[in-house]
Amino acid sequence: MWNSEALDLDAYLAFLDYEGDRTPTLETLRDLQRAHVLNVRWDTLDSFLYREARLDLPSLQDKLLRRGRGGYCFEHVTLFAAVLEKLGFRFTAVSGRVQLGADADRPRPATHAMLLVDLDGTRWLSDVGFGASPLEPIELADGARSDAGPWPYLLRWQVITHGSPGWAVLQPGDGPDGWQVRQVFTENPQYPVDFAVGNHFVAANDRSPFVIRPYVQRLRPDRYDTLDALTWTTEHPGRTPKKQTVRPSEVPDLLDDVFGIRTAPDEAELLVRRLTDLDPQRD
Repeated sequence: MWNSEALDLDAYLAFLDYEGDRTPTLETLRDLQRAHVLNVRWDTLDSFLYREARLDLPSLQDKLLRRGRGGYCFEHVTLFAAVLEKLGFRFTAVSGRVQLGADADRPRPATHAMLLVDLDGTRWLSDVGFGASPLEPIELADGARSDAGPWPYLLRWQVITHGSPGWAVLQPGDGPDGWQVRQVFTENPQYPVDFAVGNHFVAANDRSPFVIRPYVQRLRPDRYDTLDALTWTTEHPGRTPKKQTVRPSEVPDLLDDVFGIRTAPDEAELLVRRLTDLDPQRD
């Protein structure tokens, strides 16, 4: 299903610096998810620069592992699905709707990719592609939570849109009891062809936020950095976020130094030019 025959598993695990067990257990899933989230980079540069993001395994391995670039959820989850398939895990792909303050009665498109992994009669949400992703899978149960990373996450079964029930992932925020809905989803299975449709919208549609400006994230165990167009934000748990505006010409070095993302010289030149077009007064 997920073309794992095209996956170089040893190269992927070496990229993660993973030397642990390869049997399809919860411990293996936990270790792989943590290593993936902390090591495989996240960016939307292909959408911004080229209006295209390829999901075939050879392209993903070349981009994310060999060239040191990042990708977004469809790319991360397609790669991770191939890894889990190769290792013998049983799982179902699903799509969610990112909410983060949006009106639940005017739902956004279901363009966030995730996996539900079945282990010993229990389902686990594995969300490796959000950027600021949980560092461990979360049991698919009302009230389950993850405290493995710098910020906690809570899972709720609730009404998610127009009276329909489903799952909601919550993060600390301004909502009731100090939580905010981050994304909602159902267990309706998705397949590679469904991801291809959602990926095309995210990568190429004029209404996609990733087309109109670049967005880059990097999560560490005690720090979270984002670059939203030319605004660089650094967050630490319990501290006020630090924001600063950068110049287009500074972005390629910032991507390398802070986000661990390498851009080829021609790509860096194109990125600076496109960012300058967004804000001609800035550079």
